[in-house]
Amino acid sequence: MAWLVTKYLITAAVVVIVSEVAKRSDRLGGLIAALPLVTVLALIWLQVERQSQTKIANHAWYTFWYVIPTLPMFLAFPALLPRLGFWPTLAACVLITLVCFGLFALLLRRFGINLL
Repeated sequence: MAWLVTKYLITAAVVVIVSEVAKRSDRLGGLIAALPLVTVLALIWLQVERQSQTKIANHAWYTFWYVIPTLPMFLAFPALLPRLGFWPTLAACVLITLVCFGLFALLLRRFGINLL
């Protein structure tokens, strides 16, 4: 149980640090947020918990493919925010990401990569 609490605290600290840095510097906050910190932590947790190398490698492999359809959201968000406000923009970006993911998964299926 202590290990699980430690994992939560360290992972939550990463999110808090990013948001606090972003308050002070848009660029530095964006840079830190763009780093694959959550993925690196997940890979570390999988290794520490003695998961197989195959499981760890698969996590990295699928993370790569799942990141790509999220990228349009980062372009849509700043464009929509002044027009719609925060919550509608966030909802629209979630929808955009889901649509992009679905289309991307269908495209990759043609190449033998199954994301769903």
